[in-house]
Amino acid sequence: MKFGIFIPQGWRQDLVGIDPSLHWGVMAGLARRIDANEDWTSLWVYDHVHTVPRPIEEATHEAWSLMAAFAGVTGRVRLGQMCTCMGYRNPAHLAKVAATIDVISEGRLEMGIGAGWYEHEWRAYGYGFPRAGERLAMLREGVEIMQQMWKTGYGTLEGEHYQVDGAMCFPQPLQGTAQPGSTRNGIPMWIAGGGERKTLRIAAEYADYTNFSGMPEEFSAKSEILAGHCADVGRDFDEIVRSSNFNVVIGRNHREVQDRLDWIRGHYASAGLPEDVVESTTKSFADGPLVGTPEQIIETLSDMRRRGMTYAITYFVEAAYDTSGIDLFEREVLPELVDHEQHNHLWGLFGGR
Repeated sequence: MKFGIFIPQGWRQDLVGIDPSLHWGVMAGLARRIDANEDWTSLWVYDHVHTVPRPIEEATHEAWSLMAAFAGVTGRVRLGQMCTCMGYRNPAHLAKVAATIDVISEGRLEMGIGAGWYEHEWRAYGYGFPRAGERLAMLREGVEIMQQMWKTGYGTLEGEHYQVDGAMCFPQPLQGTAQPGSTRNGIPMWIAGGGERKTLRIAAEYADYTNFSGMPEEFSAKSEILAGHCADVGRDFDEIVRSSNFNVVIGRNHREVQDRLDWIRGHYASAGLPEDVVESTTKSFADGPLVGTPEQIIETLSDMRRRGMTYAITYFVEAAYDTSGIDLFEREVLPELVDHEQHNHLWGLFGGR
């Protein structure tokens, strides 16, 4: 199994109370820490611009700016966004931005992409909020444009939502067939979301990786649907790596787990959120699958691995303030589950330049 971790960027109110002048130092320090531990395969940010669970006047640092910045302060770990909203950027321009960051990072970029859902952001930034079917059609067209540009250097599409005519992408991403020894046709594409009729169909056609529910039964059900789409389009189901995101609330014993949940409640209350929002947010953490002792978390992840989930992307809400949970996870969970042979194989394919 491979593991990634989200770096706090403010979207989930995970930098509240820290002076904005210190935010980059916090994020860069955590990125360097992850880079230094080879049990971590990747670090991640969210592509959002207003906070959740409510939009308030707290920092939310922009995802692709952070991609370039992290590329400059790390040298090994892979860099991803979970996930870029297709509607926020012209896909031809996004392909160019991603190719540039792939060069800056020496071939370490992951491309997480999805249809988008946060209506408040869409409307606030003047994008409107197209119905779900339109957003998914935009996703399909955008992915096609990006893959054309990464594979050939050019993109041309007369689509319903996007029109490009010979958009050029030079230099090409380092992760491409032009590179000696590379087996890739471009930056790895993560199609995020579990929509059964359309999103998973797009994943079957284009994805190197998927990202959907980390709840065991739901994950298995979505996997079966993805397998059906793969059969329909003539794709080898086993070519697609299935991943899930997890909030991690870890402690050495029940008391420590409860203390951490109490901290989460107090943290969101300190941001000035209404009591009902504080309680519902705390409950969403408490009800997640990765809540418990290291032994309990290993058991849950082992079950997910048996179901076909081989890439876990973790989130520690307290990371900017307290790294003891990460410490415990690194010390007692990662060594039991990390597939070092597969990790080294991927590093040889995608990294090490």
